Amino acid sequence: MPTNHLENTDPKEERLEKSSKLAVLIPLAILILAYFLIPSFRNGISNAVRAISTGGLSGVIEYIRGFGKKAAVISFLLMILQSIVAPIPAVLITLANAAIFGWVKGAILSWSSAMVGAALCFFIARSLGRDAVIKLSSKGALENIEDFFARYGNHTILIARLLPFISFDVVSYAAGLTSMDFWGFFLATGLGQLPATIVYSYTGGELDGGARGVFMFVIIISILAVAIAFFRKRYNEKHKTSL
Repeated sequence: MPTNHLENTDPKEERLEKSSKLAVLIPLAILILAYFLIPSFRNGISNAVRAISTGGLSGVIEYIRGFGKKAAVISFLLMILQSIVAPIPAVLITLANAAIFGWVKGAILSWSSAMVGAALCFFIARSLGRDAVIKLSSKGALENIEDFFARYGNHTILIARLLPFISFDVVSYAAGLTSMDFWGFFLATGLGQLPATIVYSYTGGELDGGARGVFMFVIIISILAVAIAFFRKRYNEKHKTSL
């Protein structure tokens, strides 16, 4: 299991971590207070969580479209919200963005908002620690990802970003609990997330009938390709060590 203590002694990284702690804690405290003190804000958050957790793809599309000209901003905030408090696949919002804004603009919106969400999860974990992460996600999900980190190290991020059934958010939280530096995490997230975002957006732009079949086919092929490449690498490494 990866260590929860920071071993990186780089001065720049230490300064980044100190400033990020305040940057995360202050807005988070304000949002928590607003949630409990402002009924309209609380209702808005509840409706958003309900839309992305129970409404399905059509429900998410309808919810985002309902904001008219502010739809892109709402989608951006919705991706960040699901990153922090709603551990469901971000692919649902990515598909909705493609359906609403077209696959190119939808992909840009999904990729950029997911990157912000990933960074926030990373810094929340690094600032508040394991107990806070467990409350925001779940102990079982966190331990499963930590096992992946223990076995496969930084490659976990690249692999996890390609697979839609692995929680994007828990991976980000788990990375924040390790000694991994932020920029290494951010780069791996960006690179690993980009192919999947493009594929989902391109196929999600016309999700009807046969397009659903194409989408599922692409997902299955992507999963198989990653799995085959990964296990082949592990197989080669195992046999090299045994020679």
